[in-house]
Amino acid sequence: MRCVIARFPFDLRKNEVEQSMDGITPETVTGVSVTIGQQVYPVLQVGEVITRQNRRDFTTGEMRRALTRLGFVCHDAPQPAQTRTPATDQETLGW
Repeated sequence: MRCVIARFPFDLRKNEVEQSMDGITPETVTGVSVTIGQQVYPVLQVGEVITRQNRRDFTTGEMRRALTRLGFVCHDAPQPAQTRTPATDQETLGW
């Protein structure tokens, strides 16, 4: 599939992306991620590996669109865990 990432054209194939990421240790996911094989990678890490460009040169959206078009499943950024404070007796009783 032909796509443009950071104003450069690339001919990407799903199996080539899978081969490129084989053996690469996933970084900690803090933003949008993609599942490749059994691993979950940040999309910017994948973009850096397959395009050989600095990840500052392209956007998360560009990589997400390209990877989705190739048939990979992308995931939104994980939501921060909400901390819940214990209810006081007045809140529990509705006062």
